[in-house]
Amino acid sequence: MSHPPVVTRFAPSPTGYLHIGGARTALFNWLYARGRGGKFLLRIEDTDRARSTPEATAAIFDAMEWLGLDYDGEPVSQAARAERHVEVAEEMLAAGTAYKCFSTQEEIEAFREAARAEGRSTLFQSPWRDADPATHPDAPYVVRVKAPRDGDTVIEDKVQGKVTIRNDQLDDMICLRSDGTPTYMLAVVVDDFDMGVTHVIRGDDHLNNAARQMLVYRAMGWDLPVFAHIPLIHGPDGKKLSKRHGAAGVEEYRALGYPAPAMRNYLARLGWSHGDDEVFTDEQAIAWFDLDGIGKGAARLDFKKLDHVSAQHIAMMEDETLLSQVQEFLDATSQPMLTDAQMDGLRAALPFVRTGAKTLPHLIEKARFILASRPLDVEEKAAKALDDVSRGILSELTPQLQTASWKREDLETILNTAADAHGMKFGKLAAPLRAALAGRAASPSVFDMMLVLGRDETIARLEEASQ
Repeated sequence: MSHPPVVTRFAPSPTGYLHIGGARTALFNWLYARGRGGKFLLRIEDTDRARSTPEATAAIFDAMEWLGLDYDGEPVSQAARAERHVEVAEEMLAAGTAYKCFSTQEEIEAFREAARAEGRSTLFQSPWRDADPATHPDAPYVVRVKAPRDGDTVIEDKVQGKVTIRNDQLDDMICLRSDGTPTYMLAVVVDDFDMGVTHVIRGDDHLNNAARQMLVYRAMGWDLPVFAHIPLIHGPDGKKLSKRHGAAGVEEYRALGYPAPAMRNYLARLGWSHGDDEVFTDEQAIAWFDLDGIGKGAARLDFKKLDHVSAQHIAMMEDETLLSQVQEFLDATSQPMLTDAQMDGLRAALPFVRTGAKTLPHLIEKARFILASRPLDVEEKAAKALDDVSRGILSELTPQLQTASWKREDLETILNTAADAHGMKFGKLAAPLRAALAGRAASPSVFDMMLVLGRDETIARLEEASQ
């Protein structure tokens, strides 16, 4: 029997930024659909009009685009579908699987107080559930779905396993409020059904919602999707991830200069694993990703691991991809873009500046020597290496470098000979050379910098530093 094509969805509420946990949920849905030739859809759950601003929605689109999570078709607005949600509530009323409840807030509170006093369950049981419509007053009402009163509701969850909820724990969920607007719990189910969603992959904070949402599927006679509730992400201290742990929104990681491919890799490994593989490409993640590989325990955010994954991606990225990542980073953080000449310099320096660079700013800092122009801005620590003796040695080097072949072996010979002549180890001479060539105490190898800068620029910088 052939299965219907896989359809997954990501359904964020626009709250001003895309949370890192939401980004991982989106990634898991994207990987699952892409690995099975299915569809990945985006729905903005914008029914909370106060919080759902165009700016907040744009922030989600931006973050998705940066992460490279392309979705199929147009994004769906939940708020725009309110009429359809109401229509389903009316179908349930007509079928007798839902009912009009005229109980007031005061009556519900009185019911709960009496239940508390008698030690009974405080789940509200409406007196209108089986009332004759002829007895209905001309008053505001909510529409409630009829929940089963006995037995169990079983969620066959692909991550959590078999989850059983006693039906006497489920209330008759409200589907339409007294002002006629649909509730989130109804809207989600109708949207998922209408969008043809086959797999609902979301945070396990929605696990209890699943049992209640199943009431609507059953009332309408709709097939249930496959549920997979993934554990939330915790901070390094094991507590639920929040702003106090540092970067909570995707755009903050972008601003810190983690390349998008590294971010995808790192997020995929947060709570999902494929053997011992830590660093992998998108193609590998798409081929390997399955719901079986998701752990039941909460994943912990670990910046050291993120740095490691990021460094590996910077090391293995194609040159042109890495260069475009640098320009995109500068653009996103409102920094001046690199000129063509700077791009050429960075391209030439890439083989050694990318080694060990953990982030794009780290890479740019290592390449500072080729991106900067004279006069160099020399940091205080480096300036200390340019004492009178050191400046004298730099002056002596200039005429020898004028005639050098500009091959590494030749440059090594000249500089080592100069160090010997002054009775010092090469490491001692390297400090003023770094200060002169890069304006930094820590920089790439002196020889690497000289080869990339070329003879004229190297000599110009040495002359400037020896003044």
